[in-house]
Amino acid sequence: MRKQFGMPEGEKLVNYYSCSYWKGRVPRQGWLYLTVNHLCFYSFLLGKEVNLVVQWVDITRLEKNATLLFPESIHVETRDQELFFSMFLNIGETFKLMEQLANLAMRQLLDSEGFLEDKALPRPIRPHRNISALKRDLDARAKNECYRATFRLPRDEQLDGHTGCTLWTPFNKLHIPGQMFISNNYICFASKEEDACHLIIPLREVTIVEKADSSSVLPSPLSISTKSKMTFLFANLKDRDFLVQRISDFLQKTPSKQPGGIVGSRKASVVDPSTESSPSPQEVSEQPTSLASPLNSHQSFCVQEVPTASQGLLKLFQKNSPVEDLGAKGAKEKMKEESWHIHFFEYGRGVCMYRTAKTRALVLKGIPESLRGELWLLFSGAWNEMETHPGYYTELVEKSTGKYSLATEEIERDLHRSMPEHPAFQNELGIAALRRVLTAYAFRNPTIGYCQAMNIVTSVLLLYGSEEEAFWLLVALCERMLPDYYNTRVVGALVDQGIFEELTRDFLPQLSEKMQDLGVISSISLSWFLTLFLSVMPFESAVVIVDCFFYEGIKVILQVALAVLDANMEQLLGCSDEGEAMTVLGRYLDNVVNKQSVSPPIPHLHALLTSGDDPPAEVDIFELLKVSYEKFSSLRAEDIEQMRFKQRLKVIQSLEDTAKRSVVRAIPVDIGFSIEELEDLYMVFKAKHLASQYWGCSRMVASRRDPSLPYLEQYRIDASQFQELFASLTPWACGSHTPVLAGRMFRLLDKNKDLLINFKEFVMGMSGMYHGDLTEKLKVLYKLHLPPALSPEEAESALEAAHYFTEDSSSEASPLASDLDLFLPWEAQEALPQEEQEGSGSEDVQEKKGEEKGTGSPDYRHYLRMWAKEKEVQKETIKDLPKMNQEQFIELCKTLYNMFSEDPMEQDLYHAIATVASLLLRIGEVGKKFSARTVRKPRDCATEEDEPPAPEPHQDTARERQPPAAGDPQAKGGGDMHLGKVPQESQVVVEAGSGEGQGSPSQPLSDDETKDDMSMSSYSVVSTGSLPCEDLADDTVLVGGEACSPTVRIGGTVDTDWCISFEQILASILTESVLVNFFEKRVDIGLKIKDQKKVERQFSTASDHEQPGVSG
Repeated sequence: MRKQFGMPEGEKLVNYYSCSYWKGRVPRQGWLYLTVNHLCFYSFLLGKEVNLVVQWVDITRLEKNATLLFPESIHVETRDQELFFSMFLNIGETFKLMEQLANLAMRQLLDSEGFLEDKALPRPIRPHRNISALKRDLDARAKNECYRATFRLPRDEQLDGHTGCTLWTPFNKLHIPGQMFISNNYICFASKEEDACHLIIPLREVTIVEKADSSSVLPSPLSISTKSKMTFLFANLKDRDFLVQRISDFLQKTPSKQPGGIVGSRKASVVDPSTESSPSPQEVSEQPTSLASPLNSHQSFCVQEVPTASQGLLKLFQKNSPVEDLGAKGAKEKMKEESWHIHFFEYGRGVCMYRTAKTRALVLKGIPESLRGELWLLFSGAWNEMETHPGYYTELVEKSTGKYSLATEEIERDLHRSMPEHPAFQNELGIAALRRVLTAYAFRNPTIGYCQAMNIVTSVLLLYGSEEEAFWLLVALCERMLPDYYNTRVVGALVDQGIFEELTRDFLPQLSEKMQDLGVISSISLSWFLTLFLSVMPFESAVVIVDCFFYEGIKVILQVALAVLDANMEQLLGCSDEGEAMTVLGRYLDNVVNKQSVSPPIPHLHALLTSGDDPPAEVDIFELLKVSYEKFSSLRAEDIEQMRFKQRLKVIQSLEDTAKRSVVRAIPVDIGFSIEELEDLYMVFKAKHLASQYWGCSRMVASRRDPSLPYLEQYRIDASQFQELFASLTPWACGSHTPVLAGRMFRLLDKNKDLLINFKEFVMGMSGMYHGDLTEKLKVLYKLHLPPALSPEEAESALEAAHYFTEDSSSEASPLASDLDLFLPWEAQEALPQEEQEGSGSEDVQEKKGEEKGTGSPDYRHYLRMWAKEKEVQKETIKDLPKMNQEQFIELCKTLYNMFSEDPMEQDLYHAIATVASLLLRIGEVGKKFSARTVRKPRDCATEEDEPPAPEPHQDTARERQPPAAGDPQAKGGGDMHLGKVPQESQVVVEAGSGEGQGSPSQPLSDDETKDDMSMSSYSVVSTGSLPCEDLADDTVLVGGEACSPTVRIGGTVDTDWCISFEQILASILTESVLVNFFEKRVDIGLKIKDQKKVERQFSTASDHEQPGVSG
């Protein structure tokens, strides 16, 4: 499979299926291969071959459908093609696996954790006959997710197995058939009928597990007793002995020490059905000490805030009027409490409660105020996490206190906007509790941190529970019940908004089209879903919806939203614009009342819209809930999960498109590429980033992507990935020299030295090679042969000189000094003060520094200075470029010779560059003579070593690690040039051209320097063997190596006093028309991008996977 599709060793095959791919109207029978990152299809029929490869991250739509043309087929859609596969032996299994893999890919796009999950998948060593280990693992992962969602269990719970059985239910004296599920810490039961019975037994509560005697009436019974004196009787177990052994194994691993404190006291009160709803004074005084005592030793402010750690804020701020004094409302509340206590007596109280249709009916009638916090904890699963993590919240509060981050800044800004109309949040007590819970959660989960709307939801949780309870409810909400709702891009809410639109089309087709035209759904659904209606309804009404939400999940929110639209259908159909529709819905929701509420009414400040006419009739919240269940109760949790998958594909791909557009817009207009070319380049760049995460050496790579960063910074590539892209996209193909040139280009673009470049930097580099005139292209090529493109590692022999120049060059002012900072070696740049470097960077550097400084609040002058600096940077002229020394010039010539090797005009170009190189070498010699003569006069040669002028650091800091070639110019056909002194006659010819050159005086050399120079023989201008001897015409001028002079180094070493300017190189190249034509020739990058897309996987094979293969 890997050879067939060009996949590297790291790609893992999950499974393959026989099917047909429809090409036009003709089915092609073949094999569908599903790997972790790709969908592949291969067919070879009647001499025709079909080879398809699609990345999961590119899929925008995946669905199973049946039409006349494609009976029972799977439809796969990407941005640019539609694929249909049919004739599967088991289409259900295939589609389910495809869904899983596409879902995994979407998680990868959403955050980097997906890649870490992918790496955790086992690599199959020896697959079984019918199913791979990888597929088994993915199936197990799917079952785990379903198990945790059904029973609201913590995210780290792993399902061990499940078996069919019956459960004796004492409340109706029946044996209910269903499935028993066993995991590390829980035994759960789900009846076959959806509402008949659900049961969760934490192993920490189990005291006795025993096998009862079998009988014909009760075969293979198993009895489980708990600390709360409840006994559960399971029967009809197929392999009872094995089951008991597994349970006993897990029981042995369960910690025996039970958490105390608030959890223990709360648990005791739950177990005892006779306990009154309001705690006794003794309980109130004892409860806070356990949780608040760790805080007291560290934080003095906790002393007066102890009550917030013990109970809900509502109990503290509610007027202490007895329920009996509230008349009919009080009587109704008392009846609700009695109903629940009877229910607890029959069905049990606490985690091990039997959950049945009657439980749901009681929830729909409204949970009494006194039991609301306890039942929210039970139904959400937060109770389990709180009991298994005693002291966790206290530790988080201690750790997060005093820590500053972007999240804490946002939390402080929103604290006083959280239910400001409620008395509990009109004083420091409630505000401080809210601050601690939100900050602790941001500290626990920095991926989410803090998102708007979390403050409103958390403030309601604090009304009905202690700080610790509110914290664990928030954990359950953000991490399990509303997945991805509160991340930076509110993906989860957008996904459910898409589901809402789809349900509107199904249930209210008449209204759906109108709502789409008005664009209302996208406006209303986010505020409804993110705050669970708390921000758009009166508090006492919305809290009833929250009751149902904790029991039923997102299904309730969708049902109520549909019921609201249905109730206002006539008015909405008559609306002419979005504002009018929003007013209709706002007025309706503002008049949803809870006539049974015993709490004093809280003024609702969110959507009180009267607009002069009569207010709409009041709507009872319980009536609205009843209607929503009657009309829309056909919604099932499984269907919602299926729809979520479908919408997640659409939402994440649209977010990726938005990111692409934003990044492309951030690229300067004068870059030269069209919008289409930039978008294509972005897709190639992103594919390279993702490929490194698929097949690279993972954990460090995966941590590179942070979805909270600006779009431009989210995808970045390193030097090896850039080298691959450069090789396939550059118009300057240099054969074996290309990787060297790519490394230099990367160092030139990586201004901030983080060894990664973003898309903007990448495009700047590409544009320099593709666009602009001859001068601009030559400038890029020239810079590639100066520091920082030439790395310090490539110039070991020049490091000492670099340090010398950075220390002493300040005494001699040079007009180029400020502009040359860009080209100093990295050691020198680190030593420079920040103020000196600010003007030397490109626009990117300025932006990045601006972002770093952005944490404060700089005034407008700061931005004006930044803007002025950016403008100055853009005014770089050819005179700003530093001089090039002889060694760098030789490397430039070598690059040019390699660049011409595959050109149709190869021979003409070789002759032209040989001529230009000879001319430039002479110009450099003449310039050296003149500058040496002018500099020596005013200085005393007997004193300390002459100080070179400022350009020198750039000319002597790099030496390419290439094999040394012989110095004899005529001995080899490689065109080797010996760089010595030219005769005096030739110097006169080029006097005028080198007048402005500032050379360097010859210096006395120490023994070490001489030895170092002698160890490096001269580099060949043409790489060995690239230019045969007979290709050089007789009239080609080479610099003679026989003329001896005191300044010529022994052994043909490079002359360090020689230098040349960019203007001289440009003027010399302009004399050769064939060179001018070569650099001004336009190259279509579109063709290269297409080729790059075709060979992307082969590149990955060659590079990314050699290292993991060795290490693994």
